Amino acid sequence: MTIAGSDPGGGAGLQSDIRTFAALEVYAYSVLTSVIAQSSSHVARVSPVTSALVLAQVEVLVGEARPAATKTGALGNARIVRTVADAITKFRLPAPVVDPVIIASDGARLLERRAEVLLRDRLIPLARIVTPNVPEAQALTGVKIRDRESVREAARKIVALGARAALIKGGHLRAGAYATDLFYDGRNFIELTSPRIAGGGAHGTGCVLSAAIAAYLARGEGLEDAVRKAKQFLTTALRGSFKIGRSRALLDQFAPRR
Repeated sequence: MTIAGSDPGGGAGLQSDIRTFAALEVYAYSVLTSVIAQSSSHVARVSPVTSALVLAQVEVLVGEARPAATKTGALGNARIVRTVADAITKFRLPAPVVDPVIIASDGARLLERRAEVLLRDRLIPLARIVTPNVPEAQALTGVKIRDRESVREAARKIVALGARAALIKGGHLRAGAYATDLFYDGRNFIELTSPRIAGGGAHGTGCVLSAAIAAYLARGEGLEDAVRKAKQFLTTALRGSFKIGRSRALLDQFAPRR
């Protein structure tokens, strides 16, 4: 089950999550939190749905079948964050993969400021894993991330909030031939390094990574293996990226995997 906002261009958000689930051969339940008018490079308008409607969507779906994994994306506002946290507890949903979507790449805010406290206090303590990029990790922890040790400090703080694990994505750190993500499960730090792919990145990488982790968890993988396989999946999708018209690069979740 993905609980997230929409992307009418399909490169991120709910639509991208569904495509990722399909590529990894798991069935997608989807709960819409916000209708977002956006392209691959620009967010024009965000309109959250009511928290009552978010709850109703979850309730009717779990009445049919309990999902094998859960992930969250853009939640919009404090009422929705609270509702999602309450629903995860009430319906005993699997501990979620929390992609803490706060600000879009063009600077548009996708989570109101006062909701950040609820995200930290209510949703992250329920998480199986939290998957922030560097700006999101800084917002959640207050740690200024500049180097390897500060990434580790931020990961420790996220786990101290109650999450079982953290995966801090390293794409925003200084340029180089390789990008390194840091996985921390409260015991061990594991650095996951892959070559940077030319082209300036793509739209929706965070959504695809978190959705892929959820899909592999649904397929019965342990958390570390799910993270490793999701990173490999994202790398393949990025290598197969393409453009439509004047769009930013879009990921190909159905690119052949070796």
